[in-house]
Amino acid sequence: MENKNTMELKLPGISVNEGFARSVVGAFATQLNPTLEEIADIKTAVSEAVTNAIVHAYPKSPGEIHISAALEGRAITVVITDFGIGISDILAARQPFYSTSKDDSRSGMGFTVMETFMDGVNVISTPGKGTSVELIKKIGQQG
Repeated sequence: MENKNTMELKLPGISVNEGFARSVVGAFATQLNPTLEEIADIKTAVSEAVTNAIVHAYPKSPGEIHISAALEGRAITVVITDFGIGISDILAARQPFYSTSKDDSRSGMGFTVMETFMDGVNVISTPGKGTSVELIKKIGQQG
């Protein structure tokens, strides 16, 4: 039986922490000896999930974001959790170009990007309580 290695990170949901979060998770994932492309995929998906939490979960003032990651076998599972306003319609939120942000610079492609770069994306949300986004990437699975 293989050992499971884990990490946890808690940080304020402010934009300067998005890059830090992606770097920490990317560095943690290097234990699986991924390709540069696999690391870039993981970092991109983490960036999207953290940015979603910063922009959508806490629209009035920053809140806390929790990130946990686990390495098991040849896979990394990353969970990004916020305790913000939640998502009332997860199915709609996962559609390309959907956004609740009033900011026109938001493309509404966050979940689509996560799904493109990861092998699995699961979203659990409760309005008024927050959202957890689980990202799964299998290392060494390129066709």
